[in-house]
Amino acid sequence: MAKHFDKQFKLDAVQYYHDHRELGLVGCASNLGISQQSLSRWQKELRESGDLECRGSGNYSSDEAKEIARLKRELRDAKDALDVLKKAINILGE
Repeated sequence: MAKHFDKQFKLDAVQYYHDHRELGLVGCASNLGISQQSLSRWQKELRESGDLECRGSGNYSSDEAKEIARLKRELRDAKDALDVLKKAINILGE
């Protein structure tokens, strides 16, 4: 299963690589416990776009958007539970 790292870790990893170039990409990645492909990708993304994408929190544009998504999940789960209960009542009622 893939590991997901937060944005601060990614930024720190790229900074570590820049501070310890003598170790090389492989050495820095090994010291950090990550793959060299991840470190290389983060460095390239930061260089090209000036920012790193982080999937860990869902990339919500604001706290309100994050709360809306949480409430939608909660509503979906409640509807699913209600459907199960309705089916159970129909089965037991027969």
